[in-house]
Amino acid sequence: MALKHVALALLVCIIWGTNFTVIKIGLEEMPPLFFSAMRFAMVALLAVWFVPFPRQHIKSLIGVGVILGIVKFSLLFGGMSLGVGAGVSSLLLQAQVFFTVILCLLVLGEKVSFIQWLGIFMGGAGLWLFAVNDGSVGSWTGSVLILLAAFCWAISNLIMKRMGKVELLGFMVWVCAIPPIPLLVLSYVFESPDIAGTLTRLSLTGWGTILYVSFISTLLAYALWGMLLSRYAAIQVTPFALLIPVVGILVSSLWLGERLSIIQMGGAALTLLGLLLCVIRVRPVISSVIGLFAASRT
Repeated sequence: MALKHVALALLVCIIWGTNFTVIKIGLEEMPPLFFSAMRFAMVALLAVWFVPFPRQHIKSLIGVGVILGIVKFSLLFGGMSLGVGAGVSSLLLQAQVFFTVILCLLVLGEKVSFIQWLGIFMGGAGLWLFAVNDGSVGSWTGSVLILLAAFCWAISNLIMKRMGKVELLGFMVWVCAIPPIPLLVLSYVFESPDIAGTLTRLSLTGWGTILYVSFISTLLAYALWGMLLSRYAAIQVTPFALLIPVVGILVSSLWLGERLSIIQMGGAALTLLGLLLCVIRVRPVISSVIGLFAASRT
């Protein structure tokens, strides 16, 4: 990859890793369903006019809009509102990689290598270390909700994988048009009927979190990520996503003062190693290392 594109991939990881801390701050002023509705509404109202409607993928659009837009983000924001830290949330959500591999095996019949199975078990062990190290009921419940959000993300990955090639930014913009009204209705019923009051009480910080998760984390980041995927093979781009929970943990530590215990640090390292084994093709890497070693001997 060209150096400027490596820099862009790193920028996307920083944006998405920081997103969890921004969400945590926003949840101090807004209930989770309302916050999620505002995120999608801002994107949909301003961006759908400039992006062509993906007519050939209407069923997939609705499926991803419901599963990813409504269910996944409701679970994620709800889990974080129950006390799960921003850094921990960023790591738990990456369980979507393990779920995606397993779903592709069960639904699409894709082969899972021994290395990938090893990665899944290591990642599961790492996530378990997170779970057993926190005994609070709210955090336990929140962690389960975030893992369910990761499973919903994996289902949406499967839907998009079956679609074949699709322009990522345009598709995601129209996905954002589906969740706002259902989420606002759910917020009205389960959170507060005073939607106008919630809006008027938002501070500049609250509006800033909405703008960040809408335009920077969604529009800008997806535009850059889609551009990178269009220029390079997925195996060159997707491993950068391993940095998202690293950034998430670092930013939440610096900004929110969140700290991980020694056991949680071990769990994080084990989970990241498991993710690495799942997303990187080991055989080409080994071949490259052997080739470099042979070249150095000549």
